Amino acid sequence: MTLSTGGRVGLAGAAVVGVAFGMARYAYGLTLPGIRQDLELSELVLGLIAGATFAGYLAGLLLAGPLAARRGSRAPTTLGGTCGAAGAVIVTVAQSPLPLAVGAVLAGSAGGWVWASYSDIVTRTVPPRQQPRTLAVITTGTSGGLVLLGGLAVLAAVGSWRLVWGGIALAAVAAAVVNLGLVPRAGPAPHPDGQRGASSLTRTLKVPAAYSVVYFAVIVIYFTYAADVLTRDLPAAAVPALYAAIGVTGTVGVATGAVARRVGSLRVAALCLVTVAAALALLGLAGDSLAATAASACVFGVGYMTGSAVLAVWTAELVPERAGAAFTGCLIVGAVSSVAAPVLAGAVIPGLGLEALLVLTAAVSLLSGVALWLHGASAGGTATETGP
Repeated sequence: MTLSTGGRVGLAGAAVVGVAFGMARYAYGLTLPGIRQDLELSELVLGLIAGATFAGYLAGLLLAGPLAARRGSRAPTTLGGTCGAAGAVIVTVAQSPLPLAVGAVLAGSAGGWVWASYSDIVTRTVPPRQQPRTLAVITTGTSGGLVLLGGLAVLAAVGSWRLVWGGIALAAVAAAVVNLGLVPRAGPAPHPDGQRGASSLTRTLKVPAAYSVVYFAVIVIYFTYAADVLTRDLPAAAVPALYAAIGVTGTVGVATGAVARRVGSLRVAALCLVTVAAALALLGLAGDSLAATAASACVFGVGYMTGSAVLAVWTAELVPERAGAAFTGCLIVGAVSSVAAPVLAGAVIPGLGLEALLVLTAAVSLLSGVALWLHGASAGGTATETGP
């Protein structure tokens, strides 16, 4: 069976994004206990490396656009795949802090290079009717990566944390080869229309950007503290099982494009915030229950993957001629929010407690989702009506 252009681009994008986001993005935190014990690093050094991985991601986001403008929209995805593979190899063999940091930063940068770049690739190479589904498939590739990461974590539990990074390196190479074989070359991306274009883009993206602030903040709170909750009262295997459950249930994100076409991207985004709120509340109120945490992971997987997929679909609908720039702008806003949220959480946990923080975060997500839904109702519920 011959794949359509959308099918080829979707398959390649899902593979690359799955490795960059579903695996490389979360592998450092997952392997942190093993790294700490094996390399005997201080918490300060480990924390600095964790922060540096974010800097790599942000650098990839900021530099992907200029590279696409010079070399074509496929170039950042090729470079991102290369960074993911090279970084994972370096971490696998690292015996000291410096190579560990270099490898982790390279691997962390992969997500910044590749994710938004596919928005440009899709809008320039895929027929319009196939674009929402293709974007949703690409973003939902993260689910497959999380499932694979959970499997590698089980192997690491009986072997070494280096097996996780070695597996990521092999997966990154395979994904890069698939990307080169299936994604068509495209010429340099068109230059934006100067300041006028930038100001118009900002006005158009006010609502998606506001959604990004809340969405990425509540997502990072869940991923940051879920393992802490689980390891208090549940078996060690609960953590890799959590990642796998999120990945499996997150595959429903492939339907995001079709659902957004029916009810509007804005309403889908609102429902995702409500869904994540339910997952956070379950974790905060019943984190010592295996059934409750399993339900929380499954609910979170749906909200997490659909929530990121709808952002790609939404920005491409609003600004089809500059889809990559629009998506990148929202991701940068979300990245800043992702940094601020754990800092704020760390400041309030001593007074509130972790469970109370999770419930409070759930309330913020719920209220934001309701506000977004009401905004959509007042605007008529369509994605394009959130523009200028």
